[in-house]
Amino acid sequence: MNDDLADLNSRIDRTNELLQRMLAEVAKTPSTHAIFVDAGYLYAAAGRLVAGTEDRRAFDLDAEGLIDALIDRARTIFADSRLLRVYWYDGARRRIHTAEQQTVAELPDVKVRLGNLNANNQQKGVDSLIRSDLESLARHRAISDAALLGGDEDLVSAVEAAQGYGARVHLWGIEAPEGRNQAEPLLWEVDSQRTFDLDFFKPYVSRRTAPGYEPTTGRPAREDVRFVGARIAAKWLSERGRDSLVELLPGHPYLPGSVDQDLLVEAEGLLQYSLRGQADLRRALRDGFWDHLQAQY
Repeated sequence: MNDDLADLNSRIDRTNELLQRMLAEVAKTPSTHAIFVDAGYLYAAAGRLVAGTEDRRAFDLDAEGLIDALIDRARTIFADSRLLRVYWYDGARRRIHTAEQQTVAELPDVKVRLGNLNANNQQKGVDSLIRSDLESLARHRAISDAALLGGDEDLVSAVEAAQGYGARVHLWGIEAPEGRNQAEPLLWEVDSQRTFDLDFFKPYVSRRTAPGYEPTTGRPAREDVRFVGARIAAKWLSERGRDSLVELLPGHPYLPGSVDQDLLVEAEGLLQYSLRGQADLRRALRDGFWDHLQAQY
């Protein structure tokens, strides 16, 4: 009898030891977050807020700049977590990328997922894609937190699926000029809610003045834009000093939203050319800015 009790105690001790080791490993594993963007909701809500219309043809959206701003905001909110990637969900005829969607797909840390677009320009299959990705990532413990920018009630099942595997889902929304642009059942299910206002989106949405409008100033070459980025970086470094540089470097290749916007505005003034919606030139600008700073470190 004593031998049986001793054997049982020994097994309990081994089990406790294994559990402690497992908990220690879990504690050392960094948290991971991902951002899920329903582009249909984004275009409609941001267009209404900034340009006064939901018609995509009536305004330009600087997707690259906005994605960087969302990543920067997530870095602040999930301070002890690393980004897995940004998932960008949109609709397209026969699921063939448009030029704009292709540009987004080429961005670092961004995965474009396409549903279909019917004859009435309505997205089909996007909600199921979001649910599939959320559930799969949560099930495989690939993420601990999900930031979901959307508003459709059909996303409730995606939220529940991810939560069922232990992930926390944080709903991000866009300020509505009046009323509400997110379904109440969705608001009830998520772990937290956050709304971004007009000031957040204003730098990335611009109304088109007329169909086929082109700037009067010729389009600058990428190398010219890159040189301007380096020039602005030199000025930034002389004003801010090396301490600010040391704080900025760990975020490479992303710039904090405020720095990125200052860079864009100053570059447009020097170039006398709008870089809104010019993803390749925006990348060249940031490359020039980073190249100069890294060369000085």
